[in-house]
Amino acid sequence: MRTVVLSLVAVLFAGMGLYALAAPAGLARPFGLSVQTAVSRSEIRAVYGGFGIAVAAVLFWAGFGSGDMRTGAALTVGFALAGMAGGRIVSRLLDSEVGFYPIWFYCLVELAGAALVLGVA
Repeated sequence: MRTVVLSLVAVLFAGMGLYALAAPAGLARPFGLSVQTAVSRSEIRAVYGGFGIAVAAVLFWAGFGSGDMRTGAALTVGFALAGMAGGRIVSRLLDSEVGFYPIWFYCLVELAGAALVLGVA
């Protein structure tokens, strides 16, 4: 079960990462972010692309590995996902109300991912 859960979340991170590398403007569009400059496209590719691919690799490794390093990798990614959702919740408390998509949709995805990954860590 652990391998299936970690691999599933890894596939989602890999998809996000590949999409960000190939089409940074498309990834940023639902959030109203502007990617008009090479610097902004580089940032999207680095944070969502490269980081997403790296997290996917760690999760695949954790899913097929064993021992303390596997558990540590799963815990790290699980808490990172929970932190992302937490940041969205703090933003809701400090900013004006937003519609369900994309913010709350991704908050739920992050919370579900965190629960799944932490549940098998």
